[in-house]
Amino acid sequence: MGPARIRNLTEEAMALRASLNRFLMRGDRKATVSRAALEALPLPGGTDWRWRPGFMAGQITPRGIAAPESGTRLGDRAGVWHDCTERALILEQVQNPRATDLSPYGLRLEVFGFSGSFLSISVDLPAEAMLGLTRNHILRLETALVLERPMNVYARLNVGHGPNVDELLQMLRGMEGGLQSQQVVEFDLAYTEMNEKRLERIWLDLIFEAPRMSAVEMRELFLSRHMRADF
Repeated sequence: MGPARIRNLTEEAMALRASLNRFLMRGDRKATVSRAALEALPLPGGTDWRWRPGFMAGQITPRGIAAPESGTRLGDRAGVWHDCTERALILEQVQNPRATDLSPYGLRLEVFGFSGSFLSISVDLPAEAMLGLTRNHILRLETALVLERPMNVYARLNVGHGPNVDELLQMLRGMEGGLQSQQVVEFDLAYTEMNEKRLERIWLDLIFEAPRMSAVEMRELFLSRHMRADF
């Protein structure tokens, strides 16, 4: 086969593998338990959407990436972004260790020598997150993180509409080294100028400041949305 034919078949194979991974994840017993636990969580009144990324609920393939280029994907939702030329990073899916963890899996990011100026993990939200979304909605994020040592961590919601992207930034506070920190932050879409009729993409960035020689474990991450209360 010629090079062009090989490239086309490779693209088809990658798309097929992604579809098969999603199918296997949906049928995974742990993923089923994770979805049931998410449905049972008490969330604000009027919650009309809740979601946990697949890499928290079921096993993905491959399980990890070492020395990733910026923009490298892990699973079909997560990506790592950085400007570190040495790429001394490892991002991998791990099993959560505690029986009380709602998600059976998490992500672990190990950082060795880091000379870059930024490092983040991005999570793409599904298309369902945009159905009926308005500026009267609040998007709620709950995370559980374990940091090897203290560092500043930020959550940034990005809303792409037409040629524009609106950003909402929240700092995750009270992060201590060696301890699991449960965090809840809310993004009020009233503070954006998003065009509700031109929504194209929504994604979340977890941004790590000065991450050199450290590790971060993400043991929980889920999002939900509800309407702002009327006064």
